[in-house]
Amino acid sequence: MHKPKKILLINFGGLGDQILFFPTIKTIKSIYPDSSHKEDLSQNLKDRGLRKGGHCHLTFVTEPRSGSAEKLTDLIDETIICDIKSGSSANKYKNIIKFLLQIWSRRFDIVVSSGGSKQVAILLFLTGIKKRIGYDSGTLSRFLLTKAIPLNQKQYAGDMYHDLAKALNKDAVVEMPEINVADDILGKQREIIRNTDKKIVVIHPGVSKLSIQKNILKFWDVKNWTELIKRLLDTGKHRVILTGGPDDQEVSAALKQELGEVSAENLLDLTNKTANIMELAAIIKLADVIVCVDSAPMHIGVGVKTPTVALFGPTDEYKLFPMNDSKYVAITIENLECRPCLWDKRKISCENPACLDIPVEKVFEAVEIIL
Repeated sequence: MHKPKKILLINFGGLGDQILFFPTIKTIKSIYPDSSHKEDLSQNLKDRGLRKGGHCHLTFVTEPRSGSAEKLTDLIDETIICDIKSGSSANKYKNIIKFLLQIWSRRFDIVVSSGGSKQVAILLFLTGIKKRIGYDSGTLSRFLLTKAIPLNQKQYAGDMYHDLAKALNKDAVVEMPEINVADDILGKQREIIRNTDKKIVVIHPGVSKLSIQKNILKFWDVKNWTELIKRLLDTGKHRVILTGGPDDQEVSAALKQELGEVSAENLLDLTNKTANIMELAAIIKLADVIVCVDSAPMHIGVGVKTPTVALFGPTDEYKLFPMNDSKYVAITIENLECRPCLWDKRKISCENPACLDIPVEKVFEAVEIIL
């Protein structure tokens, strides 16, 4: 049996980034499976061409806004929160030092980080961990990392992250993000939403507060959401469920004001009524389809394998959404030369995001086709 491995995985970013990172975590965990799961995993490992080893302890590092990611998977043994993006420079350096002090005493065997900047290579080198895997960001990364992996951003982000896992096993096969919702949580949410013979359409109209603060506009207008919901309810075939967190209550209130008393018996507002991210995942899993913009709930939809209609404005659907499966439908403004623009061409949204003027009819038809 191989020596047990203590593995440190670092992935800063939003909740959607963490879900996209799950296949990478799964592969690494499979390379060094827990001894308690060895019998269950043996055939899976053989099928996927992964070697068996001793058990591993997997520590996941992310930023405060994404700490709930560990609730969506059973692959992570513990999570360390490291806030290196907010606050003053002095606070950032203080948090980095605090993080390094935690790491130095733990004696990890391997560290894998998804960051693509030169600073990531320096951070990994400072951890003192013997085996350091990250992206090739230039000469410095090739000197400071034990394996610098080419960064191919022209692919689905889940596949891009998974390239890091291939540094540990070149034959590892990438899978789709996967979120397993516990039966008791599913049962609780089923009692709330499944008392109907209609098709359940989850509408998650909100976007993260941070994206708004950073002037990253991905929001579809309230009037559009209102018209879509009215059309779905008018068919008499659907029950619409509104979801969202505390930051989405204003949007939900505006929607309900616009809707008035229209088909109120088939409209259920669960905005800010889920106790945690796993309850939201359960609602999405139980739905027949979820409609949302490019946001964390979109990635949850993919993770629980619920048909998903996602509206894309300035971001690139080919990098953020599985485009090779008919139950995942990306809606965009076609033949708009300026999109996608975010990240590749610009870091904030333009003043006139025509890419978000997606017709309601187009979204409605996509939902009807799926159902």
